[in-house]
Amino acid sequence: MDMIEADFGRLDCAFNNAGIEIEQDKLADGNEDVFDRIMDVNVKGVWQCMRFEIPLMLKSGGGAIVNTASIAALGAAPKMSIYAASKHAVLGLTRSAAVEYAKKGVRVNAVCPAVIDTDMFRRAAAIEPRKAEFAAALHPVGRIGKAEEIAAAVLYLCSEGAGFTTGIALPVDGGSTCI
Repeated sequence: MDMIEADFGRLDCAFNNAGIEIEQDKLADGNEDVFDRIMDVNVKGVWQCMRFEIPLMLKSGGGAIVNTASIAALGAAPKMSIYAASKHAVLGLTRSAAVEYAKKGVRVNAVCPAVIDTDMFRRAAAIEPRKAEFAAALHPVGRIGKAEEIAAAVLYLCSEGAGFTTGIALPVDGGSTCI
């Protein structure tokens, strides 16, 4: 943060995109090491970023933070219960910070992607090739999402056009939360 302040003088927006999904078992079959690793990256990673970003934004009168949650944070995720819980926690951090810092000009929102064509998805599909077919079928638009579509949502939430928007969980999901 010192380098950001020295080089740019301020932090206007931040995108916290922390996430791993390494479990493949039902909840009762999970193990503590997997739980700790997922929570460390997905929750603690976002919290660590926010706790350093917010003071820097406060110094310059405000800013915008966007955290990556997931559609798993908006419902259930069978065989991904720890991942889902971690993304529910990201929404809790997002909404709490949104309320705590709104009057000081810091907006905090989350994007909730469905299945997106990323390295994480490609690794999972390589292990289980039917996953790609299944993933596309989950979305009424008939395909998985693109990273650029998430980026567009993040850019909007960081923009002045979203100046009255804070504390939301924006699904970027090809309509999957509608069904």
